[in-house]
Amino acid sequence: MSASQETIVLGGGCFWCTEAVFDRVRGVTDVESGYSNGDGPRPTYEQVCTGRTGYVEVVKLTFDPSVIDLRALLEIFFVVHDATTLNRQGNDVGTQYRSGIYTSSAEQAAVAHEMIARVQQDPALRGATVVTEVEPLRDYYPAEDYHQDYFLQHPQQGYCAFVVGPKVEKFRKTFAQHLKT
Repeated sequence: MSASQETIVLGGGCFWCTEAVFDRVRGVTDVESGYSNGDGPRPTYEQVCTGRTGYVEVVKLTFDPSVIDLRALLEIFFVVHDATTLNRQGNDVGTQYRSGIYTSSAEQAAVAHEMIARVQQDPALRGATVVTEVEPLRDYYPAEDYHQDYFLQHPQQGYCAFVVGPKVEKFRKTFAQHLKT
């Protein structure tokens, strides 16, 4: 990673959805699905799905802050997932689907808290509370190879067509200025 690159790790429900959106963001140079902030060594997908490992499904974003800054990335993050549902995104339920921002610096944590405060003021929330956790990144492991670029490889699979695809389309419509060309 060059000096002009940064990383941030985000949990926004199923990593297939989050990865598919951020793969399309200009300035994001790499997206990797994985697991973080849990207990125990090197979890498998099956272990994480039990909800007993403490791990959350995440994406690790590598980005060029001269092209897109962390605030813009977090703005996209808060639009493409529901930050007000505890341990749930749609029909995906469990602690592994919690909303989280996992930081590698005090500056990233400050920006994350600032963005949460801003989102919390959105009248569209109608009094709901943002439940996104902000914690230092720990215990990150890449997901198995078959999870990487899942939407790209399986766009017609049921979950991809009916859950991932609409999130990607929402990103395209809402953030056209950040779309890779």
